[in-house]
Amino acid sequence: MATTYSFSSRLYIDGRHTDGTSDARIVVRNPATEETVAEVPDSSLGDVRRAVEAARRAFDEGPWPRLRSAERGAVLLRMAEELERRLPELVAVNMAEAGSVRGLAETLQTRVPVAHLRDMAERVIPAFAWERPMDPTIAPGAGIFQGVLRREAFGVCALISAYNFPFFLSMMKVIPALAAGCTVVLKPAPQTPLDSLLLGDFADAAGLPSGVLNIVTGDVEAGRELTTHPMVDLVSFTGSDAVGRTVYAQAAASMKKVVLELGGKSANIVRADGDLDGAVRSAFSGMTTHAGQGCSLLTRTLVHESVHDEFVDRLSAALAGVRVGDPADAATTMGPLISAAQRDKVEKLIRVGEEEGARIVCGGKRPAGLDRGYFVEPTLFAAVDNAMTVARTEFFGPVGVVIPFRTDEEAVHIANDSPYGLGGAVWSADTVAAYDLATRLRTGGVTINGGSAGVSPRSAFGGYKQSGLGREWGEFGLDEYLQTKTVSWAAR
Repeated sequence: MATTYSFSSRLYIDGRHTDGTSDARIVVRNPATEETVAEVPDSSLGDVRRAVEAARRAFDEGPWPRLRSAERGAVLLRMAEELERRLPELVAVNMAEAGSVRGLAETLQTRVPVAHLRDMAERVIPAFAWERPMDPTIAPGAGIFQGVLRREAFGVCALISAYNFPFFLSMMKVIPALAAGCTVVLKPAPQTPLDSLLLGDFADAAGLPSGVLNIVTGDVEAGRELTTHPMVDLVSFTGSDAVGRTVYAQAAASMKKVVLELGGKSANIVRADGDLDGAVRSAFSGMTTHAGQGCSLLTRTLVHESVHDEFVDRLSAALAGVRVGDPADAATTMGPLISAAQRDKVEKLIRVGEEEGARIVCGGKRPAGLDRGYFVEPTLFAAVDNAMTVARTEFFGPVGVVIPFRTDEEAVHIANDSPYGLGGAVWSADTVAAYDLATRLRTGGVTINGGSAGVSPRSAFGGYKQSGLGREWGEFGLDEYLQTKTVSWAAR
């Protein structure tokens, strides 16, 4: 039986909830049961254009960019309070539309982004250098000049989010954009629009001026309209590297700023003296957290040859205890993939791995007894060479590979021999050697012995190479949505 919810699931344009102008609907399905969760409007191109126009008016004529930063912070704080009040609804929506197990839905999917919002309002905005003086400068033949450096909102921002962590990823764009004084058109992924559409309720409750936040739906055509519209100044996209390249090219014609958070194949390096228990837990988490649907998850483990076989045995034993099933069941420890198409992609890549000579240690099939839902067993490959498809391609599923190495230099070479550079980890009792390895990895974040480069609003999240452009979270994310203006005058 379909699940129903009490809140609005409509578009949000120019401060109003609306069904839009299209008769088309997006059917949101629970990936664990294949049941219909809700139907939401599928935005027409006219709806998307109205949202952009509303954001443009709000930026050019409205109060939001001209408020003092503390005033914007107060609005964001009210939004955080309303989100905290309705967290149980957000958790329920996330479990239903994204297939998160409850523990993940209650933490990274919902509470963590609300904590980021509070941090932005309470710490980042008050401490940020919105304006700072320039020291007087002597310009030969022209006199002495002085002035200020101002940080000003970039403008109208098109924010395009992904399906795996829908609320978290949307908030990581919306929070800094609003804090900067920008106006926004948010387009969540068509598979998971519900918790992003809820943000219209929170904008109303917080007193956000009309047109500052607009939320539309849609897929490729709606995205193209946002990335090419002449009234849009900045595009922030989270998704695959293939689509990211398309977004980058579309935005280039009008010289929009582009922030991209794309794919990963993060290396988890285990030295001979590393804590195997901790390293196994990190590899296990990389494969099973949200069924492996995370861009920075550690899915490519490089293990010193002296402990390789023991590591594989321990990880395989841990994976054998995973309970795959419906997240609504409290006993479930790993839920489904988002769709049949994503399951098909993962299964095809598993077959490619076998054909290329990698050995399946465990998993590789659909779980027995689960006839509905988009499930795949946690699947571990050994006897893997870094040139294989399974070592180079992002699965976005519960699949991991283990690759042996002999020396630190070889480990660094293997880790960096990837088109991606998003996450990474090092395990070693020698913390000096571990830190040295971390500095040599071409990646945006590295953990050492289980430290977290993950969810703190004080860290910077983003990648090297084809993992993207720019950074998110905290002051680093805020900086992406700001222009720098020099205002100078002659000193008398």
